[in-house]
Amino acid sequence: MVGSNNAHSSLWAPWQHGRNLMITLRPFLIGGASGLVATTVIHPIDVIKVRLQLAGQSSTSSSRSSAFTVAREIVAKGRFLDLYQGISAGYLRQIVYGTARMGLFYTFEDKMKERAQLQGRDISFLERGIAGLLAGGLGSFIGTPTEVALIRMQSDGAKPLLERANYRSVIDALTTIARTEGIRGLWSGATPTVVRACSTNFGQLASFSELKHQLSKHTDLPEFSQSLVASAISGTVAATLSLPFDFVKTRMQWQSRQQGGGIRYNGVLDCIIKVLSTEGPTAFYRGFTPYYLRIAPHAIIMLTVSDLITGICLRW
Repeated sequence: MVGSNNAHSSLWAPWQHGRNLMITLRPFLIGGASGLVATTVIHPIDVIKVRLQLAGQSSTSSSRSSAFTVAREIVAKGRFLDLYQGISAGYLRQIVYGTARMGLFYTFEDKMKERAQLQGRDISFLERGIAGLLAGGLGSFIGTPTEVALIRMQSDGAKPLLERANYRSVIDALTTIARTEGIRGLWSGATPTVVRACSTNFGQLASFSELKHQLSKHTDLPEFSQSLVASAISGTVAATLSLPFDFVKTRMQWQSRQQGGGIRYNGVLDCIIKVLSTEGPTAFYRGFTPYYLRIAPHAIIMLTVSDLITGICLRW
C-alpha cells in the first residue's frame, strides 16, 4: 500500500512542479500580456509626447507646439503611420520592462503580505511603495536598451531626411546603437530611466494596490469598477511624479554620440542645468497632456486587463 502511494506521488510530482512554476511565472506573464495590450492602444500618444519633449532644442523647432499641433502636422504630411513609429521597440520594452516590473511587484507584494499576515496585520502602503520602487528600479535597468531604441525610433521621423537613421526594426536600432556608440550607448540615460521608473511604479502600482484595497474595504463597488477607479487615480499620481524624470530621460536617450563628434548633455545634472538655463523650469513639464493621456489610459488598460486575466486564471 505504501509502495502504491509512493508510485502515485512520483507520477504527480512533475505535474505539481509544473504547476508551482506556472504560479511563480503567472504575474510576470500576465504583466507582459496586459502591457502589450495597453501599448498597442497608447503608442501614438507616446510618439507625440516624445516629439514635444524634443522640441526647442534647435532654431528650427518650436517649444510652443501643442500635442494637437504635432498630431495635425504628422497627419497633414500624410504620415499617419509615423504615429506607430517604433512600435516594435514599444513591444520589446513591454516584454522586457513591463513583464519584469509587474511580475516583480506582485511577487514582492505577496511576500510582504505573507509576512504581514504572520504578524496579524494588513500590508502597509509603505511596504507597497517599497515593492513598487524595487520592481521599477530593477525592471527599468534591465529594459533601458529598449527605452533607448524606442526613443530613437520615435524621434527619427522628426529629423531632416539626411539625418535619419531609418531603423528597419527594433533589432536594427539596437545593433546600430551598439555598433556606432558601444554597449554604453544602449544604457544612455539609465539613471533618469531608473528614477523615473521608481517614481512611476510608486505612483502607479503601489497607489493602485492600496486604493483597490481601500475601495474593497469601504465601498460596495464591483471588483471591475474598483479596478477602473483605482487605476485612473494611480495613473494621475504616476504622471505627476514621473514626468520631469521622463523629460530628462528622453533628452539624454535621444542624443547620439555620433552627432558632430560630441553630445549635448554630459550627464543628468548637466542636462537639468542646460534645460533650466535655456528653456526654463516649465520645460520639465512640457508634454504633460500627452504624457498624462498616455500614462493614465495605459494604467487603466494595463491594470484592468491584468486584473481580468488574473481573475480568469484563479478560477481555473
